[in-house]
Formats: sequence, structure tokens, C-alpha cells
Amino acid sequence: MQIDTLLQQVKRVHFIGIGGSGMCPLAEILHKEGYALSGSDNNESDTLSRIRALGIPVYMGQRAENIEGAEMIVYTAALLPDNPELVAAKASGIPTFERSKLFGAISRMYPNCIAVCGTHGKTTTTSMLSQILIEAGADPTCVIGGKLPLIESNGRVGQSDTMVCEACEFVDTFLDLSPDMSVFLNIDEDHLDYFKTVENLKASFTKFADLTSRAILFNGDDERTLDALSRAAGGKKRISFGRGEGCDYRAVNVRLDHSFPTFDVLHGGESLGTVCLAVPGEHNVYNALAAVAAALENGVTFAQCVESLARFRGAGRRFEVFGKFCGVTIADDYAHHPKEIEVTLTAAKAMDFKRVIAVFQPFTYSRTAMLLGEFAEALSIADKIVMTQIMGSRERNIYGVHTSQLAAKIPGSVWFETFEEVADYVVRTAEAGDLVITLGCGDIYKAAKIMIQKYKAMEGTACATP
Repeated sequence: MQIDTLLQQVKRVHFIGIGGSGMCPLAEILHKEGYALSGSDNNESDTLSRIRALGIPVYMGQRAENIEGAEMIVYTAALLPDNPELVAAKASGIPTFERSKLFGAISRMYPNCIAVCGTHGKTTTTSMLSQILIEAGADPTCVIGGKLPLIESNGRVGQSDTMVCEACEFVDTFLDLSPDMSVFLNIDEDHLDYFKTVENLKASFTKFADLTSRAILFNGDDERTLDALSRAAGGKKRISFGRGEGCDYRAVNVRLDHSFPTFDVLHGGESLGTVCLAVPGEHNVYNALAAVAAALENGVTFAQCVESLARFRGAGRRFEVFGKFCGVTIADDYAHHPKEIEVTLTAAKAMDFKRVIAVFQPFTYSRTAMLLGEFAEALSIADKIVMTQIMGSRERNIYGVHTSQLAAKIPGSVWFETFEEVADYVVRTAEAGDLVITLGCGDIYKAAKIMIQKYKAMEGTACATP
């Protein structure tokens, strides 16, 4: 039975891994719709506190008995196949679906679903657009890949018919969505362990365009995006954004003040005004322009866009500054692809820091092996490079790749086995005026937290300035 039909029949839904950043917002939406929910997880988190505050029972630990009474079960893709609760769910005869299937069904509950896709910038753009719509009073439902400070969460349940969501291409999960409007940011080489070739990757984006019912906003300066969309079916509105002359929405007169962009927006050749960003990096011009175009196409005024973007301070783990300790600024960024590392470190180098120290955790063996040279080139933008072991995540190391091979390509770089060793080294060698930025989509932020703990332990000495 299709999940859309099933959702019209069941009342009781159980979530395995309900505290996950992608699971929690979906549970909140179903709760609003009147479903009786339960969930399980292995670790306490802020998201679990939010779930419990709604009166949803959460079991700690994943066991077979947790699924009792459920009429439908949803599980996070992060689970291992031998997870006892997942094994029991699949053996129970109870309809069981991976999160992306529920996400797709929920997208069809909203007559105005706006989905943001692309290899880079999805979370930032989705966050920008969400903040604009929220502050403009549009009251959207939002599903974001990172925490938006405005709502202190990665999701919210609104009362309008508008939904803003992040559409991730990983293993084609975005093909479960049914957007009314889609925003195409860019297409870059990534997830080639799954797609194998860039042509296959572009073909998936073409399919996503075909799933869009009403309008496609796209980066008119990105060649791969243009190629993918050239093969998509017609019959829907197409709106381009970019810096090139042929774009419907154009960013012109781009200025950088210590890496913070200001630019003017043209629409149909007419000037709408100026946007000033409080997030660093020239790459954010495209993210902000995409958010402005989507907001304007959904009835928000340009003045409202300008005001919201001036207040936007970034999403969680996107150049997130934790503070200054002993004169050393510690920040964290989700960058895990060479292009993302390049734009993040380029932005950092243009700011007022004496040195930029990059602390990088490679993520997945396949990406590291396939892009080893590109990683070395991007990381070399920093003044000093510290690395950890590769976080394999869902993979086995069939590539025989190791961090030492990446380090060998970057003169002066160092790597360590543990976060404790990384933190010890950084605290010992960083100097006042430096920026230390942890990079990666795994758990490298924990190394930044350890550094902060070490600096705080030094309080009372001459250098501690938290």
C-alpha cells in the first residue's frame, strides 16, 4: 500500500530514531495533523526534549518491544540493517517506511511546497528563505538540514499551506518529494560512490525538475544545472538567478567588506535595491539571491527580504562561531566537499584573523579517495592544516585510503588518531588572533568543544578570555 493512502487510514505511527535532525520535524508535522506518535532513540538530545514537550513518548534504546501498537513505522536511514528494532519492524508485517518516503508524503500535504536542491548551499538557502517567510508573516512549515537560530530548531510547523524544505540528492532521496516550486542552486561532483558518473548525477536532477509541478528557480550561471534542466520536460514556469546578464534575478555591484557581501538586485533589468549580508563569503551571494527570488515569487516584498537577510546570522554548523578563547576564535563548518572547503577557507582568509587553522575530518572513504587531490588543494588555502582519521560512516574502506595519504599532499599538515590529540595540538600551537575552524559533516565539532573545554580550564591564567 502506498504511504499516502496509508496515512489516511492509520492513527498510530512509531518513529525509530525520532531524535534525528531529519526525523524530528516530520514527527512534529504528523503530531499537528492529529496522529498518535511514539518514538525511540539511543541518545538524549535537544530534539528529544522538544518531542517530549509535545507529549510524545520516547523510548531510550532500540528494542523490538518498542513497536507494539504501531500501525505504521518510520525509520531513519542512519540505522544499521541489524538494528533490533528495525529488524522487528520489518518482520512484524506492520507497514514500515524509510524517512524519505514519509517526507515525500508530507510534501504532498502542502499545496505550496518549496524545495531547495543542489550540491552546495542547501541548508543556508533553505534557512534564509525560511527566515524571510517567517518574519514576513507567511507562517510556513520548515524542514531544514541545520538549526536556524531564529527558531532554535531545524524545523517548525506553520499553519499556512506553504512548506519550505531541503531536498537532498544523496541516494536519490529527493525523488520521493513532490515540490510545487523547486530551487536549483548548483550541481557538483559528489556522492559518486552512488551515482558513479556526473552524467548520472545530472540525470537525477533532471528527474527532480520533472517532479516539480509549478515553477523552477535555477542558477543561470551553473553549467551543469543548465544542462540538467535542458533535458527536463516543459510546461512549468522557469526563473533564473545569478550574476550573468541573461538571468531574471541578477546580483550586481558585489562588494566584500572583510568577506561580508553587499550587492544590488536587478529584476527584469530594473533595480530593486541593495542586500547586505551578515554571513561571510562571496558564495553566499548566490544563496541569498536564490532566497530573495523564491520569496518574491511567493508574494514577499523586497524590503522584507532585505530586513530579514540583514538579521540572518547563519545556520548551525555553517561558519558557526563558538567564541573567542585566549584570543583564539573557534568556529565550526559543515564543509565536507573540496568546493565547500574552498569557499569557506577563502572567506575566512579575507577576514581579520592572523592565521586560519583548518581542522578537517574527511568523511567517507569513497569521497576522500576520489577527490584526494582536490581536497589537498582546497585545504592548502589555510595557513595550517590539522586532520583526523577518515570517518567511514556507512562505508567499508575498500579503497585503501588513509588520512596519511592526504597529509602527504599538503606540506606541513599533521593528523591525529583522536579528537583529544587534535585539541591538545591546536591549543598548544594556536596563537591569539588566529581562527581555528573545524570542517566536516561528521562529528568533528566535538573536537572544537574539547578545545573550548581546555581553554576554559585555563581560566584564571593570563591568556584566558572566554
